[in-house]
Amino acid sequence: MDRLVYTAMTGAKQVMEKQTTVAQNLANTNTIGFRGQIDTFRAVPVPGAGLPTRVQVMDETLSADYSVGKVSQTGRNLDVAIEGAGWISVLTADGREAYTRAGDLKIAPNGALQIHSGQSVLSEEGPIIVNNDTSLMIGKDGALSYLVAGDNPVTTNFLGRMKLVNPSINALKRGDDGLFYAVDGGSFNADPNVTIQSGALEESNVNVVETMVDMISLGRQFDMQMELLKNAESNAAKSSQVMSLT
Repeated sequence: MDRLVYTAMTGAKQVMEKQTTVAQNLANTNTIGFRGQIDTFRAVPVPGAGLPTRVQVMDETLSADYSVGKVSQTGRNLDVAIEGAGWISVLTADGREAYTRAGDLKIAPNGALQIHSGQSVLSEEGPIIVNNDTSLMIGKDGALSYLVAGDNPVTTNFLGRMKLVNPSINALKRGDDGLFYAVDGGSFNADPNVTIQSGALEESNVNVVETMVDMISLGRQFDMQMELLKNAESNAAKSSQVMSLT
C-alpha cells in the first residue's frame, strides 16, 4: 500500500513542478526571443537498503525548445532578428559571456549598446559603446556604423561588429535569468555565417494553444494522483476492518 501512496504523492508533487514550467512558458509568450523550456517525467528508484521496490517520480528539465520563432517587422533601426540559427553575445553583470535571441536593443545613458534586459552587447573586442548623438545602423553581418549630425549620409563611420555565434545546442545551457551559457563555462568564437535582419524582432517560440493544452492535461494528471491517494486511503481503511473482524 505504501508503494502506491509514495508513487502517487511524488507524482502529484512533480506534476505541480512541471505546471510551474508550463505557466512560465505561457507567461513569456510575448517575450522577445524567448525559448520555451522543456520538462519531462521519469521514474527513479528510491536509494537505500530495503526499498528496492519503491519508485519516485521526478520532473527534470531536458532542454529548451530551440525552434525559431516568428519574425515581425518593426522598422526600428535598433531592432534585430537572427536569421536562422545563431545567437547574440552579451556581457552579464558578473562578467560572464551569455547568449540570447532577444534583439530589442537600446543605448544606455553611458553609451553602452544593450539588450532590453540591460546586458551589454559584445563585439569580439568587448562591449560596444555608442555616442548618444549619433545615428546607429546595423548591417546584415552585425557590422555597426554610425552617422554624426551634419555628416554626408553616403559616408558612414565603422564602429565595430556584433559578436554573433552559432554553437551546438548541446554546448548550451539555460540560466535562471533566461539567458544561455556555455556548458563548460567558457565562451564561443564568432561565426561569420550568422546573419541578422535589421528592423525586425523574433517573437517567443512558445505555442499558446499547445501550452494551454499541456496545462489542462497536467491539471487532470494531478486530479488522477489525488484519486489514487483517496483509493489508497479507502483500501487501507477496508483492510483494517477485515483484520479487526478476523
